[in-house]
Amino acid sequence: MSDKSVRFNWSGFIFVAELNKQMFSKACEYGIRATIFIAWNTGKENRVNLKEIATEIGSPEAFTAKILQQLVKAGLITSVKGAMGGFTLNTETAETLKLSTLVAAIDGDSIYRSCGLGLKSCNAKEPCPMHKQFMVIREQLREMLENTPISDLTEDYGDGLTYLKRIPETIELN
Repeated sequence: MSDKSVRFNWSGFIFVAELNKQMFSKACEYGIRATIFIAWNTGKENRVNLKEIATEIGSPEAFTAKILQQLVKAGLITSVKGAMGGFTLNTETAETLKLSTLVAAIDGDSIYRSCGLGLKSCNAKEPCPMHKQFMVIREQLREMLENTPISDLTEDYGDGLTYLKRIPETIELN
């Protein structure tokens, strides 16, 4: 067992959970962060460029560019070229864009179908030991993603109560 894992007991089974496992792909995480930043700026009637977005969300520019390209292709954000260009949220979706739409554009629906234990085949006919419990969790996740508009996530960000990238811990020097 690595130093980045934890053991826990659940109904007589012992599982080892890796602490750095992610719910969403890295691209989806960055896509959500970028969209929140773009939405916040769109609300202030600002366009933001690739460099600003990548810096704010802590993502490499080339990777951020590919993610933004996916979001433009899906019609979720708009890209304007030129000196006064940048990215904005589409005016039609600015207030109604849900997290579920964003996740689907980048990761598809695998978050609702994949096995909690990572088995390639897990379904009601051939379930893993955690299948029933994960069905409940997946449904709660689906409800949260379908009922959370991006605009709700920009409020706390704009007030400085939430962050889009990890802030390095500061070391006090005496």
